Amino acid sequence: MADDDLQDQDETPERDEATDDMFGGAPAPVTAPLPPAAPTAAYTVIARKYRPRRFEDLIGQEAMVRTLTNAFSSGRIAQAFMLTGVRGVGKTTTARLIARALNYRTDETDTPTIALTDEGRHDKAIMAGQHIDVLELDAASHTGVDNMRDILDSVRYAPVEARYKVYIIDEVHMLSKGAFNALLKTLEEPPPHAKFIFATTEIRKVPVTILSRCQRFDLRRVEPDVIAGNLRTIAEAEGARLDDEAVMMIARAAEGSVRDAQSLLDQAIVQAENGQIVSAAIVRDMLGLADRAQTIGLFEHVMKGEIGEALEAARVLYGFGADPAQVALDILDHAHASAIAKALGPEALIMPRDQAARLTAVGSAVSVGTLSRVWQMLLKAHDEVRQAPDPLAALEMALIRLAYAADLPGPEEALKALQSGEPLGGGGPGPTVSPGGGGGGSAARMVAPRPASQPQQLAQPQSFDDVVRMIEHNRDISLLLDVRKYVRPISFRPGAITFEPAPGAPSNLAGRLVGRLKDWTGQPWLVAAEGGGGAESAYEREQRQRREVRAEIEVDPFIRTVMDAFPGAEIVEVRQLAAPVVEDAPEETGEAE
Repeated sequence: MADDDLQDQDETPERDEATDDMFGGAPAPVTAPLPPAAPTAAYTVIARKYRPRRFEDLIGQEAMVRTLTNAFSSGRIAQAFMLTGVRGVGKTTTARLIARALNYRTDETDTPTIALTDEGRHDKAIMAGQHIDVLELDAASHTGVDNMRDILDSVRYAPVEARYKVYIIDEVHMLSKGAFNALLKTLEEPPPHAKFIFATTEIRKVPVTILSRCQRFDLRRVEPDVIAGNLRTIAEAEGARLDDEAVMMIARAAEGSVRDAQSLLDQAIVQAENGQIVSAAIVRDMLGLADRAQTIGLFEHVMKGEIGEALEAARVLYGFGADPAQVALDILDHAHASAIAKALGPEALIMPRDQAARLTAVGSAVSVGTLSRVWQMLLKAHDEVRQAPDPLAALEMALIRLAYAADLPGPEEALKALQSGEPLGGGGPGPTVSPGGGGGGSAARMVAPRPASQPQQLAQPQSFDDVVRMIEHNRDISLLLDVRKYVRPISFRPGAITFEPAPGAPSNLAGRLVGRLKDWTGQPWLVAAEGGGGAESAYEREQRQRREVRAEIEVDPFIRTVMDAFPGAEIVEVRQLAAPVVEDAPEETGEAE
């Protein structure tokens, strides 16, 4: 076949599109291509949408802003900054704002300033983290010394566009020891065109040699009421409606983190339909929180010793989906709030007035020592509930233990009661028990605290024993010990004491006793120490009485029999136990059947 014929065959179309296909179907109609779909705008979360653009927009960091304002206005700008604080308080945002302030340049301003009123030439790229002269590094993924050397090699080169080359290193505490050592020399003597900004949540892990070369700023946790104000402003701008209690729930759940609060607000807004109010119940379900009013009621039952009611309230909360660990944490917060209200008043509590009044009532009805013991027990209970295989069972056992032991006397009160032979108070509900066995019939114990037995202060002591009681009442422990151990009374009359000092007595004992008695009685005293003739001191008298009691016990026939039965046994200590208190049996009335 000739080449021309081959060329003709190549130019022949394979198929005429106007003819039917091989299966007899009609040719497919020619349709115009569809227009490209319009791109949908990506949603920007609230935490990014409302990120501060100026220093004035930072929430709760007024002290840092004031320091930076003075530093920039006076030209005393540090070579390196260390920003520390919990998550979400604005460390990275502050670092970008400082970088923006260092490189701020407009048609009217060409000096570093924190008055970022207008948008500068480099501001948009810096705040987006895309500027060529502002390098942001995550130390969590660049921990090695090689990464740090690559950065430090570029420090000596001047900036391309901006005034300063700024290096922002986030989570700087995660750098290795070698990386810190590589950074140290450059950080000490950086070139004039380079600035370093570090951010960390673990300031204790940063070497002191690095900290000493930085200007440190501790970004504070933001108070719940300040966060709540910011959330209300954002909600209004977004056209969302939240009631005040829901906003406060979000603010408290954020634990001082503005970013966490804004993320929770973003989640809460979509919980309700358009135009509806996001209620506290919706936010409570979203956060998995228990009703605060119900947990306060549970706390009240526990402090009253009403075990049955407390367990029933805990099971109701669990039935509504409350996490037992969260319930334990809420009760812990209530104990703290009661103690704060007792010390500062209900105005110090950031919560609705009715709830603050209830917790204030609990705090005023018990002593500070009781609230302190409740706090310690709840700390242990919270850990137990979190680690227990059955959290509800652990919570119930903690409530039972707390209701029985919350009002036990402290060590000091128990010691005094043992010494005086008084029965110990506390220890749980009274003997009346409901048929269900839940302890619901116990008498309420959240009453005024038992007054500690205090010796009555005497205006003018009438005996030397009265002087000793006065010293004990005024809690001058050092003087009390010296008087009991070294003073051998010779004579006493109101306003004058004569005594023989025991061996080893302090030389200033008489002077101290004169001064203290004058302060307590308001009258001058004459205290004289003489050479001899004094009676036993209180300490010597106690020692003699102990020896006499021990001698009587050692010759007792029963004790001798016990000692002979156990060769090598010794009498270590002799104690006088208080006689048990026996209540008189109630007189029976009526006739026997």
